[in-house]
Amino acid sequence: MTRASRLLAFLALSFVTHAALADDAVERGRYLATAGDCAACHTPRDGAPYSGGRVVATPFGAIPSPNLTPDRDTGLGGWSADDFYRAMHEGKSHDGTSLYPAFPFTSYTKVTRADTDAIFAYLKSLPAVRRPSIENTLRWPYRVRPLMAAWRAVYFDEGEYRADPKRSAAWNRGAYLVQGLGHCNECHTRRDSFGAPIDDPFLAGGIVPVQNWYAPDLSMGRHGGLAGWTEADVVALLKTGRSRKGTAFGPMAEVVLRSTQHLSDTDLAAMATYLASLPERPAPRQRESAAGARELALRGGTVYTERCATCHGADGRGKGDAYPPLDGNGSVTDPTGINAIRIVLSGGFAPATAANPRPYSMPPFSQTLGDDDAAAVVTYIRQAWSNKAAAVSPGDVRAYRSTPGS
Repeated sequence: MTRASRLLAFLALSFVTHAALADDAVERGRYLATAGDCAACHTPRDGAPYSGGRVVATPFGAIPSPNLTPDRDTGLGGWSADDFYRAMHEGKSHDGTSLYPAFPFTSYTKVTRADTDAIFAYLKSLPAVRRPSIENTLRWPYRVRPLMAAWRAVYFDEGEYRADPKRSAAWNRGAYLVQGLGHCNECHTRRDSFGAPIDDPFLAGGIVPVQNWYAPDLSMGRHGGLAGWTEADVVALLKTGRSRKGTAFGPMAEVVLRSTQHLSDTDLAAMATYLASLPERPAPRQRESAAGARELALRGGTVYTERCATCHGADGRGKGDAYPPLDGNGSVTDPTGINAIRIVLSGGFAPATAANPRPYSMPPFSQTLGDDDAAAVVTYIRQAWSNKAAAVSPGDVRAYRSTPGS
């Protein structure tokens, strides 16, 4: 072989190797973007994937998501990998302006540079879509972007995830996914009046703003929202949308549909390992039941027998994989009662996943149950069997019957 031939062979091999590495980065980026559930906010209901324009509702006004396709004028076509890392890590746009925390940079700051580079490579591989940005409808003074500097100074801790050498590789991987890419704390926490998450204790549950669902405490220890769950139960829910302890409804159903069902079993197990390590919680302070709660529960028992027992069983244990148990179900006994009310009124629709392509659904009862009967049956299931949660009132039902998140 001549020197020229050897050089050509070397260049050809280098090209093939570079292309293979590039393809690998794009595929890894696709997986990571799925783990981060990026499409949920950045894909409009009537448009191309990641082309932006989907409105993210907040208590302070609506913020349309930006276009993440590589269109030069309206998307990321003019961005560099450094710009993208700065957005993820620092919460700053490529022109240096502060991003609003509706984009969860408070969690994404933990994502490594290698992973942001892979996500950026994937986004750059998408077809370019021209979709001009839409103005937000934030109220004054929240729309004054320079005020974000004060918010960031108080609430934002910048920094990539650092592995804990005292923990296993699985635990660290789970912590990285839960705290960072998965941004679980964006829903599973209470927020203060400025929209900042209250992290102590971490992942202790809270009402999802505007959507008005209760995202449960994720501790599997005593008094935790997942007390009594095993790591296998957590993996089953994230993979299939259902487990022996409950089913994914509301916003969590979309998370399973778009994101977690597509993750590897190893990553799901790692997330479960991390959640299992969250500390026990103090005994919850349930709100006091209103006067007449006993009579309400008795009335609810009749409604339950007529409307619910056929599927969920007189003993509240459910029926196989079709109908989830209500006895000991955290969605039933959460501190607020919101989820049980919402499901009775609007129905329960589990996600259709690869492992559960035709899930059973619960029909809505908003048209057939008045506020009094709905409050009665919810109060009954929150206090029947081993459940010991507070009653809900007809006023609670009325509030969530007309909630904007319905």
